[in-house]
Amino acid sequence: MLTPSQGLPAVTPPQAHAVVIGSGFGGLAAAVRLGARGYRVTVLEQLDAPGGRGYVHRQDGFTFDAGPTVITAPFLFEELWSLCGRRMADDIDLRPVAPFYRVRFDDGSTFDYSGDPDAMRAEVRRLAPGDEDGYECFLKASEAIYKVGFEQLGHVSFERWTDMARVLPDLLKLEGYRTVWGLACKHVKNEKLRVVLTFQSLLVGGNPFSTTSVYCLIAFLERRFGVHFAMGGTGALVRGLVNLIEGQGGRVQCGQTVQEILVEDGRACGVCLASGERLGADVVVSNADAAWTYRHLLPARHRRHWTDKRIAKARYSMSLFVWYFGTRRQYPDVAHHTISLGPRYRGLLDDIFAKKHLADDFSLYLHRPTATDPSLAPPGCDTFYVLAPVPHLDAGVNWRERAEPYRASIARRLSETLLPGLEQEVVSSLMLTPQDFQDRLSSYKGAAFAMEPVLTQSAWFRPHNRSEEVAHLYLVGAGTHPGAGLPGVLSSARVLDAVVPHGREMARHFPPPAEEGFAHVRPA
Repeated sequence: MLTPSQGLPAVTPPQAHAVVIGSGFGGLAAAVRLGARGYRVTVLEQLDAPGGRGYVHRQDGFTFDAGPTVITAPFLFEELWSLCGRRMADDIDLRPVAPFYRVRFDDGSTFDYSGDPDAMRAEVRRLAPGDEDGYECFLKASEAIYKVGFEQLGHVSFERWTDMARVLPDLLKLEGYRTVWGLACKHVKNEKLRVVLTFQSLLVGGNPFSTTSVYCLIAFLERRFGVHFAMGGTGALVRGLVNLIEGQGGRVQCGQTVQEILVEDGRACGVCLASGERLGADVVVSNADAAWTYRHLLPARHRRHWTDKRIAKARYSMSLFVWYFGTRRQYPDVAHHTISLGPRYRGLLDDIFAKKHLADDFSLYLHRPTATDPSLAPPGCDTFYVLAPVPHLDAGVNWRERAEPYRASIARRLSETLLPGLEQEVVSSLMLTPQDFQDRLSSYKGAAFAMEPVLTQSAWFRPHNRSEEVAHLYLVGAGTHPGAGLPGVLSSARVLDAVVPHGREMARHFPPPAEEGFAHVRPA
């Protein structure tokens, strides 16, 4: 009998192939997890560089992270490195940010929001005397919600209505029927403190006056794990994940726009690119916006649940106007993260979410990464971005006409408050509008955070991680469970471990499509 040592070549078992559409953090995390479970992975990105909404713009010596820039659950990243037998700390230098946020009210008063219990009690006592006990009760409620909503359910796939029914008693006990604002009002009386305890839901696309109080878990998540920033910017995390994927034998292909998800015998079997090329796959994972995936990538003949009508009727998050700018001078008194509130809170959010009206006033999030990493700007300079929540494209705003006047009004506001003389100091400028969210990032209606996280669009009510439409199609990212924000999109990739068969099983039961009609994607 011949043995391999006598010249008979060893038989290599077939390896299942997974195609991931989009290289945002959900897609990159999914690729790492699939690679660790025996898949050969190809990630397809329509932009010229990986990252999706974590894209990096480099201009005039400044490095502008498109976002996201608030890292609140570093263990979710560390787990991805561990799956590859590596330590994240060897590749990524994460630095804690303190305070987490500096909140500036319209009257000029401030509140430093941090993870230091004593400092926070002192800030609460200073801002809202008499609300200290209520604040502690709010934190306890946040912790209880975190233990159920994040630890127990954040990585669980809600595929059947019975999955939702099982958790309803817990949600009722935790008062998940309340809104974020309602839970804060239950515990604290001071209006400013209520704002401090509720603005975080906006960071995941939720209106605190309508978003389920389950999102109050963010307060405890931040307290427990801190807020961090990656030296080198968000792009350092993107590069690190791409390196993990390539180290597993996977590929990240940029400049490759997916035009259609191919279906054969009721299961996804590959994708067709805008170039006409077809790439076969055993499983397809879409990190594209969920509504965009169903509305534009999966043909209507394959959809029974997420019809065009249902997609159009769903409620979507607000969009964002983002101005990236570099200054010739530094502003050392400005914190890494600043929330600059305008004269209205509820009224402004009502304009944005309900009336779809672009108001003249605004509240702003100002990001100054050079407070932590000076290398992101030329010597003696500062890098910034400022974002304003604005209505999505249903507002009918012509952003090609309104973008520059809107930017100028934001610049005046910053010059009058946080950044004196700003208008004379700007040496580099770049804008991102709701129109860009749709046209560049393929976000349905230009919504920055996919479907709005109200209770009736959460968990089982959200587009499922395992597609309800066709077999072997899976969704990750902000538009599926558990939702937006870095912890949410990374957790959506964790769900795949439970719903996607191991690569060995997939390769054995579903051999790859015949090569005829399919082509490997050529590098861009």
